[in-house]
Amino acid sequence: MIIQVLDKKFQPYIKAPQIQEQIDRLAKQINEDYAGKKPLFIAILNGSFMFASDLFKELTIDAEICFIKLASYKGTKSTGNVITSIGLDIALTDRHVVIIEDIVDTGKPCMSFCHNW
Repeated sequence: MIIQVLDKKFQPYIKAPQIQEQIDRLAKQINEDYAGKKPLFIAILNGSFMFASDLFKELTIDAEICFIKLASYKGTKSTGNVITSIGLDIALTDRHVVIIEDIVDTGKPCMSFCHNW
């Protein structure tokens, strides 16, 4: 089966039930590891939002989630420079933080973003 999104074609690599199984496994581990700690999940937009949503549905612990947007792409190519489009507006002091990201492509730290932490 081929899936087309705009001008791009994709062949599914991992089936939805397998993905959900891993989400359930990860949520169970997070529920155990962060019980009583109220972690803050930071989801990096745009790529992680569906996964973050699916993961958060399975969490039973008290937790918060916020979203930031970092970008290094122009079209379908990386510029090699990471910019912060939407920043973090929650204090991280004395918090357990879990970052949800779909892909790390440049290998370069985003100093302006990290500096604000």
